[in-house]
Amino acid sequence: MTKRNLLSIIIIGIMAFVLMACGGSDSSSGEATDSSVTGADLEDATELTFWTFVSLHMEFFEDAAERWNEENPDRAIRLVAETYPYDQMHNNLLLALQSGSGAPDISDIEITRFPNYLQGVPQLLPMNEYVEEVYDQFVSSRFEIYAKDGNYYGMPTHVGASVMYYNKEIMEAAGVDIDSIHTWDDYVEAGKQVVANTDALMTTVHTGDYLPMWQFISQRGSDWFDENGNLTIDAPENIETLQFLLDMMDVHEIADLTPGGQPHAEEFYALMNEGGAASISMPIWYMGRFIDYMPDLKGKMVVRPLPAWEEGGFRSAGMGGTGTVVTNQTEHAELAKDFLAFAKLSVEANEQLWTVLGFDPPRWDVWENEAIQADNRFYQYFGNDIFDVLLEVRDEINAVNITQYTPQVATEMNTNVFNNVLRQKTHTPEEALREAQQAVESNMD
Repeated sequence: MTKRNLLSIIIIGIMAFVLMACGGSDSSSGEATDSSVTGADLEDATELTFWTFVSLHMEFFEDAAERWNEENPDRAIRLVAETYPYDQMHNNLLLALQSGSGAPDISDIEITRFPNYLQGVPQLLPMNEYVEEVYDQFVSSRFEIYAKDGNYYGMPTHVGASVMYYNKEIMEAAGVDIDSIHTWDDYVEAGKQVVANTDALMTTVHTGDYLPMWQFISQRGSDWFDENGNLTIDAPENIETLQFLLDMMDVHEIADLTPGGQPHAEEFYALMNEGGAASISMPIWYMGRFIDYMPDLKGKMVVRPLPAWEEGGFRSAGMGGTGTVVTNQTEHAELAKDFLAFAKLSVEANEQLWTVLGFDPPRWDVWENEAIQADNRFYQYFGNDIFDVLLEVRDEINAVNITQYTPQVATEMNTNVFNNVLRQKTHTPEEALREAQQAVESNMD
C-alpha cells in the first residue's frame, strides 16, 4: 500500500469517527462554513478568536460570550467565532502552531486529533489553576485524555458515557426484568428470552464501527494502546471481547449483523424503529439519533448502565469528545483562559452543555440541578432517570488512550477485522487482531 493510499484511509477513518461522535461537517471546502461576532457593539471589548468544526459548538460559545459580557462588563470580549470543515480546521491549526503564527486564541480539537498537538512541547497553554479547583466535581477521566506531563490542556465537552438502550416494550413482552441484568452473562440469558418469546433480536453486531467494541474493552480495563502509547490491539481481553461478539450470533443466537454495518446507518435506524432489536449499547450522545431517526420508539426506550463483565466490574466507558484549548499565540492569555474556564468548567456552563447541546456534562455535580432536570425532549423520549443512571456509573469510566495512530486502528478494525471475523468468518478473533496489530505496527516507525 502506498503512503498516499494509507493517508486517504486514515483521513476517511478520522472523518467517520468525528461524524459519529461529534456531528461534524463532511464539507471539503477550505472556507469557514459559518461565522459570527458576539459583542461587536461593545466599546473597549477585547477581541478573542475561536475556531471549531461543529456549528453547534460555535453557538454554545456565543451563548457563553454573551453571559461573560453580562457578568464581566469591565472585561468585555468580542468573540469572533468560525466553523471550518473538520480536516481543514485541524490541519490549519496544526500548521499555525508549528509555524508560530496564524492560530486563534481558543480552539476546539477533536479527541482523535488531540495527540498531534501534544507531541514535543505543546503549543497550548496549561489550564491547571482552573482544573485543580474543580477536578473533584468532574468525571476526572475527561481531563486526563487531554493532558500531558501533569498539565491539563483541553477542557472537555461531554462525558460520552456509554449506556445500554433497552426497548422496554420488547423486554416486557419477553418476560425480562431489565433491572435484573447486571452482567453480560445476564444479558445473554435475557437475549435468549427475547428471541424465544418475541420476533426481535436482542441486539445487532456492527461491522463498520469500532466504537461499540472499544466501549466493551474499555470496560475491561483494556484499550487499543496502553498508557505509554504501546499498541495492544491483540491483548487477551480484546480477543475475548471479539469472541463474545461472534458468540452472540453463532453460539447464543441472540444477535445478527447490523443492517448497514453500523449504528448510524439508515437501515439500522429502520430496524430499531420497527422493533427489530431490543437493545443497543452506545454513548449517551446517541440519544439524539433516536429522537431524529427513530421517532416511533418515543416512550419505549430506557437508559441503563452497561452490563459488567463480572460482578462489581465497570458499567460504562467514555467515548468520543472534543477538548477546547487556549493556544500559546494568544496576546490575551489571562483573559482567554479565564473565559475558557467560564465557558467550559463553571456550573452554568455545564448546565448549558446539556440544554444547548444535549451532551452529558463532564461536571457531575450539576446532574441533579434544576436546569438539568427541567423537562425537555430527551426526558420525554427516554424517561426522567437519565442522570440517575449516569450518577450510578460516574466513577466507572476509564480514560481511553488516544494516539496519532488511533485512526489507523479504526481503519483496520472497520475494514479488515470485523469483516474477516464477523462477516466472512475466515479468521478467528485472535488471528484477525494479531494481523491488525502487525499492520498498524508496520506504519508506526
